[in-house]
Parts: sequence; structure tokens; C-alpha cells
Amino acid sequence: MIFSNDRTALRRTFQTAWQKRVEGKPLEPLEAIIADVIALHPEYQRIVQQPDALDRDWSPELGETNPFLHMGMHIALHEQLAARRPAGINEAYSAALMKLGDPHAVEHRFMECLGETLWQAQRNGTPPDDVSYLRCLQAINQ
Repeated sequence: MIFSNDRTALRRTFQTAWQKRVEGKPLEPLEAIIADVIALHPEYQRIVQQPDALDRDWSPELGETNPFLHMGMHIALHEQLAARRPAGINEAYSAALMKLGDPHAVEHRFMECLGETLWQAQRNGTPPDDVSYLRCLQAINQ
């Protein structure tokens, strides 16, 4: 259900994964990934458990961060690293990790590049530009 256009179902997947983690129940592989990302974000754990989180909107204009989008971007990065796509992402990640020393901090920096790349693609009506994305990732190490 992670690759769905149904926002409620997607958010429910996060809730289910976290509830299973809290209760010590066995997790499917994707649920384990989701629960691990939620565990890295104590500021979102309470929100994920709230029933109204399924329908809530967060407004960037008011300085709010959508926790599901934020955590989803972490998961997207994990998938990119596992797939080694775009080519060069793992080398950029390793270099950034050497520089920053904290995997979570590296992911947040990479998410800035990912967000910009996706925003540009949406704005231009084009596929994401892997070359620009990789250039942004590599610039973190400069």
C-alpha cells in the first residue's frame, strides 16, 4: 500500500506499522522499514497514532511539516540507496556520511535535494532530472 494515490490508505499503513511496533507484533518487511523511520522521529510518533492524522492537512505556509511526507522521503531515499539509483547516489551518501558522521543528518540533507528535484519536475512537467539531483547530492560534500 506504500505506492498508492490514496492518502488515507497510505497513512493508515504508517499507523498500522507503528502500532505493531509498539505492541511488539511481527512486522512485514515494508512495515519494519516504516516503523524504523517512525522510530527515528519521536516528534511524529504521537501524531502517527492519532485517528485524525488520516485526514489532516499540514500547511508549509504556516511553517508546518507534513510528517507522512517527511517520513516517506526517508523511505524513498532508503529505496534509492538499496537500488543504487540514480547511479552515484551510494558514493555521494558515503562521502556525506564521512563528512557529517550522522546517517539521519545525511538523509535530511539528501531530502532537501530530493524535494527540490521533485518540485522542479512537477513544475516543468518533466521526469526528475537525475543529473541535477546527483549534482545537488555531491555538493553536500563540498
